[in-house]
Amino acid sequence: MAPVTAAGEEMYALVERLYPLCRSITGDGVRATLDIVGEYVPLEVREVPTGTRVLDWTVPQEWNIRDAYIADSAGNRVVDFAASSLHVLGYSVPVSATMPLAELRGHLHTLPDHPSWIPYRTSYYRPEWGFCLAQETLDALPDGEYEVCVDSTLADGHLTYAEHVVPGQVADEVLVSCHVCHPSLANDNLAGIAVATFLARALAEATPYYTYRFLFAPGTIGAITWLARNEERVAHVRHGLVLACAGDPGQLNYKRSRRGDAEIDRVMRHVLDASERPHHIAEFTPYGYDERQFCSPGFDLGVGSLSRTPYAGYPEYHTSADNLDFVSPEAMADTLALCREAFAVLDRNRRYVNLSPYGEPQLGRRGLYDSLGGRSDAKQAQMAMLWVLSLSDGEHTLLDVAERSGLPFDTVAAAADALGAAGLVKA
Repeated sequence: MAPVTAAGEEMYALVERLYPLCRSITGDGVRATLDIVGEYVPLEVREVPTGTRVLDWTVPQEWNIRDAYIADSAGNRVVDFAASSLHVLGYSVPVSATMPLAELRGHLHTLPDHPSWIPYRTSYYRPEWGFCLAQETLDALPDGEYEVCVDSTLADGHLTYAEHVVPGQVADEVLVSCHVCHPSLANDNLAGIAVATFLARALAEATPYYTYRFLFAPGTIGAITWLARNEERVAHVRHGLVLACAGDPGQLNYKRSRRGDAEIDRVMRHVLDASERPHHIAEFTPYGYDERQFCSPGFDLGVGSLSRTPYAGYPEYHTSADNLDFVSPEAMADTLALCREAFAVLDRNRRYVNLSPYGEPQLGRRGLYDSLGGRSDAKQAQMAMLWVLSLSDGEHTLLDVAERSGLPFDTVAAAADALGAAGLVKA
């Protein structure tokens, strides 16, 4: 795996490639996005037909757009979809008309508090059309007639999502999910897509204990569709993480699963605390990204959510200011590094049984003390062995040992490996 700094630059380059594409919850923009991601990791692309019942929802019609604009009486495009995919209300039905500005205003969306920014707005399940533009652009429009064109189609088609699986030593799975439905928004969620992609590449270079399943799907309806189509597989999902808003300059934020004490919750807390990164850990709420689907009471999966600044927590959220200048290679590299650290703990966090539980076994006779000679952390490593022996009762995990002893998880795991090689404990 390339150094994290190089990975950061590569992730940023991926975000740059994806940024111009117009994505929505269905359509060719999603397919084009997955085609590009598929150049980095192999994907299994799924197409689910319009009208398919998925839990309490139905797969909607597919939306595609070719062009859209507002032109003044001289034919000048004053709002142009070609300049920004945010200019069109997502899922706008087609329209071709001429109307006065007074009538057109009812279909225009702006941000008066940020007059130079374009808002991101959608109308997925209600047939409407509209445009999003900067308030300063609207203010500059004179009264008069305007030509309005939205060259789009809303027709039966498919919902598209994709999966990438990194095989593990066991069939139990870790689910990593990110949403692929937003148009030109760099942090929400192109940075999440990039981090997920490079996390998959990093895991593939090892032989992980768990099987890791990466899901690239539209928000809400995509996760619901995956859950509806994978009810048997869900039983194998032991842990999970939703990645979003992974590239902004804010501190790391982790949102617990609905359970609140799932293993992923404990691992993320431990790794964030041990890393001494500035961070915040939030309790679960049933609002946000797709953790709320995976954690819904019928499934109740141990899935948390990792971001930097959380959704709606920064002014640029869902606006044109969430652009390529708002994200950085360094922030994405840091998010990726944190994920790798957390999954390294998750992958090694198992319960052990002491095979010599009556009294303390003689470590010197087995060369375990000699193996510590010259190590600067010899005392810490010795204490880790004693703690592992003490708590290897089939009930405590290595994370339990690390938390109770106050020792680094890596030191505890190394002690368990050494004791296992000496025949004193087994997982």
